[in-house]
Amino acid sequence: MSDLFVELTAPNGVKYTQPIGLFINNEWVKSKSGEKITSINPTDESEIASVYAAGPEDVDIAVAAARKAFNNPSWRDISSTERGDLMYKLSQLIEEHRETLATIETWDNGKPYSVAFNDDLGEAAGTIKYYAGYADKLHGQVIETNPNKLAYTIREPVGVCGQIIPWNYPLCMAAWKLGPALCCGNTVVLKAAEQTPLSILYLANLIKEAGFPPGVVNILNGEGRKAGAAIAQHLGIDKVAFTGSTATGREIMKMASVNMKNITLETGGKSPLLVFDDADLDQAVKWAHIGIMSNMGQICTATSRVLVQEGVYDQFVSAFKEHLAKTSKVGNPFEDSTFQGPQVTKAQYDRVLSYIESGKSEGATLIAGGEPYKDVDGKGFFIAPTIFTNVKDDMKIFREEVFGPFVVIVSFKTEEEAIERANDTTYGLASALFTKDIVKAHRVARRLESGMVFINSSNDSDIRIPFGGMKMSGIGRELGEAGLSAYSNLKSVHCNLGNWL
Repeated sequence: MSDLFVELTAPNGVKYTQPIGLFINNEWVKSKSGEKITSINPTDESEIASVYAAGPEDVDIAVAAARKAFNNPSWRDISSTERGDLMYKLSQLIEEHRETLATIETWDNGKPYSVAFNDDLGEAAGTIKYYAGYADKLHGQVIETNPNKLAYTIREPVGVCGQIIPWNYPLCMAAWKLGPALCCGNTVVLKAAEQTPLSILYLANLIKEAGFPPGVVNILNGEGRKAGAAIAQHLGIDKVAFTGSTATGREIMKMASVNMKNITLETGGKSPLLVFDDADLDQAVKWAHIGIMSNMGQICTATSRVLVQEGVYDQFVSAFKEHLAKTSKVGNPFEDSTFQGPQVTKAQYDRVLSYIESGKSEGATLIAGGEPYKDVDGKGFFIAPTIFTNVKDDMKIFREEVFGPFVVIVSFKTEEEAIERANDTTYGLASALFTKDIVKAHRVARRLESGMVFINSSNDSDIRIPFGGMKMSGIGRELGEAGLSAYSNLKSVHCNLGNWL
């Protein structure tokens, strides 16, 4: 066995070969520095594997490979149908390796295995398959002007795309970015999150097995401040796509300006969920729970500010707390009954606990959770699902993104007040509202300042529907047909057919 791979046995008994190198030009290589990053199991704090960490020199090599592949006839001149066939083959391989990929995702990230297997892997394979179907349906248009002129547009790939993915949904976020990029004929240098690199490195072998030419997809692990920064400011990269925190997104935007890169940024959120007094309260409680507590609250669109009309406020709070106690079982993510696993890292665990202390010190009322949740061995980055009430709009826990199983519930009197308070944020990623009044639902949806609005649901996203935000929640859209525009340039061709000069 090469020292670029290790044999591992996961806690659920699945045995597999884990790549630990950098995937460049369809080959596994060590980083030039030899530095490694150790991936930690957040369930018991044990070491899983150490993987090579890319630095700027490795990024240079990967970009050169991607540029060569972009100009290579084996990729540049491949028919759109053949490109779609390669992508479809990759989606099939993801399905075939579903158990192993879900196991790695759970082990490395901490999310429940049932969620990784049923939801995340289905979405990852489905996204690649969705864009495979688009590959031979990209087209421009003929624009009528006058009889002496033929004018038409062509959709062309952007070039070499740098993609930086987060740790909360490693495989899904990789698919969201790889799908449209490959569909449009680009080549890619993708950096995994240093906290959760293992499933993406395993995916790299499937990309090669699917038949993609060398250099079309290059996958690196590495720290954001080294490898991520090198990608963002690299003169050989034509586009950068990033999902992560708003603070990091701002830095990437600055670095990408070095050559005016095409950018797509999907950053933070502090999404509101409005419950009007005519809502189906049972449905509002269930969806509000999913909207904030699923994936351990580590969701950029999490509806973490719940605003409830005062006529049903007490009833909602009581029902939400009861529902939370019944359904949010915290524990080993490989157990079928587990709803909530650990936070992804010690740093994230500490961050959530610090916001709990902030809520207490600022005078909010803690009515559930608010403490670490440890197993019998006292290990793991678990936090009990947390609810605060009596929260003022100027408190940190109302205004800042916590990214954990942490919700604030406040009351409002009127529709106008609810909209004003919902929009009183620097973020604008998602929002949700609950009412049986269809006129009110659409009226409020139009006035909420967010890229996505869920009516009588929360976080009910779909790969066929555009995803993205406004304000400091990002730039551009992913998913759906809209996701293709970020990875293609529109060229206009003017052809003179007459002698009119």
